[in-house]
Amino acid sequence: MTVRSRFFTEAEGQAVGIENAGAAGDVLLVCEHASATVPQRFGTLGLSPEVLSSHVAWDPGALAVARLLSEKLDATLIYQRFSRLVYDCNRPPESPSAMPVKSEVYDIPGNFDLTEAERFARTSALYVPFHDRVSEIIAERQAKGRKVVVVTIHSFTPVYHGRFREVEIGILHDTDSRLADAMLTGAEGASLTVNRNDPYGPEDGVTHTLRLHALPDGLLNVMIEIRNDLIADEGEQANISAFLHELMGKALASIDE
Repeated sequence: MTVRSRFFTEAEGQAVGIENAGAAGDVLLVCEHASATVPQRFGTLGLSPEVLSSHVAWDPGALAVARLLSEKLDATLIYQRFSRLVYDCNRPPESPSAMPVKSEVYDIPGNFDLTEAERFARTSALYVPFHDRVSEIIAERQAKGRKVVVVTIHSFTPVYHGRFREVEIGILHDTDSRLADAMLTGAEGASLTVNRNDPYGPEDGVTHTLRLHALPDGLLNVMIEIRNDLIADEGEQANISAFLHELMGKALASIDE
């Protein structure tokens, strides 16, 4: 029995979710903060139900938008099935925020004083299989001579540390800004407020997935942040996914020209 197989109950299943695995499109959608579910072995992490359902535990609406984009783009979607409070798959194991003791204004008691063995178990059960699967999908496509575009989907809270955020959609990038540049050009004049590296940027450590899977091989990539009050219900999720689909489609076409 492996560390990973001991980590989850049979009913909980695996850490990694994959949809539209046989997709023909170039885009690979990644949603690291898709779920607020905490594995049974951790109980509530010492948190109230209100906190566990809030942006502290996951990115509300992100998976729903990613699923709609998966359909529109005929894109494979890979997502993490458990809360980022147990392990944030957009952070490397050495980062303190991979297993945070505090998120915004909330202490996370279940993450206090973790031993090295406990940190290793979480890394092995959540981070490693997630990023291994992303790597495998990319490698399989490259072996077939297919183009791969890595797009990560996130949402963010409108009010953070008491401050309201004016930005509605953030187009984030690390050292490779090709796709982000094209999307930002396409968003000029849009009814939504679309900004570069806002409300976060690479200096905040949020581009780990892009650095790990896209930058080394020069793959087109972008991280999309959506203010979560814009995707609170199915209608809003449909509207934002349609906007992003059009924006991404035009951007990719302009780069291919």
